[in-house]
Amino acid sequence: MTATPLRASPASTRLELLAYFRTPDTVFFTFLFPIVLLAIFGVAFESLGEIAPGVTMAAYYFPGLLAAGLLLTGVQNLAVDIARERSEGWLRRLGGTPLSPVSYFLGKVGMILVTSIAQAALLIVFARFAFDISLPRDPEDWLRFAWLFLLGTMTMSLVGVALSAVPRSSRSATAVVLPIVILLQFISGVYLQFSMLPEWLQHVASLFPLKWLAQGMRSVFLPESFATIEAGGTWDIGLVAINLTIWLIIGLCLSLVTFRWQRRA
Repeated sequence: MTATPLRASPASTRLELLAYFRTPDTVFFTFLFPIVLLAIFGVAFESLGEIAPGVTMAAYYFPGLLAAGLLLTGVQNLAVDIARERSEGWLRRLGGTPLSPVSYFLGKVGMILVTSIAQAALLIVFARFAFDISLPRDPEDWLRFAWLFLLGTMTMSLVGVALSAVPRSSRSATAVVLPIVILLQFISGVYLQFSMLPEWLQHVASLFPLKWLAQGMRSVFLPESFATIEAGGTWDIGLVAINLTIWLIIGLCLSLVTFRWQRRA
């Protein structure tokens, strides 16, 4: 009996995870990178002390790096990985097997979900014990974090799949994807306070999902008083959910339209 896509997905996810953790450069630049950046920011700005009662610079950067972690594991990892597999002929060979595209993508999404959970857990533990960053005590905050995390993971994964159609070869994949990922982090409030950016650049960043995911994460881990420095003077959680959902739909539609087992000539 042929396994259904859902039944085959655990095995596919396991194979994807084995392949993922066997590539040290991928693990470092998508899995450990946010932790390394938090360590650098925490140490570099430690002398500044608290920028608000109970909030250090490390605590301020922390939620943005959680959002950036989902961008790295979802968009960067999938876009580069799928482009490489297509360029090197792996997808063409898979297309000639009974494996369905659904099983293939369930394996990819399963891998992204597992690595994202592990990455976020490590980052939270590191933040708490290395820099004494206070974590939310209200269950409502953790519930908000849960749906933001799941929605963000699915959105970034689908955007990554869609973006994988852009590189022409495995050699160009990193050159195409990495500048996009880096630029989005700088204009979306991950490395720079969003309100410091020119208004026109804030509008540009608002067109992309990372800005909204970072804003949502800040609403979970920063005091309510920090909402006043957001672009609209509030966390706008409803708008965060709407924009992430829009990008999820965009990513899904583009993935369905552009994905091929091999690139068209």
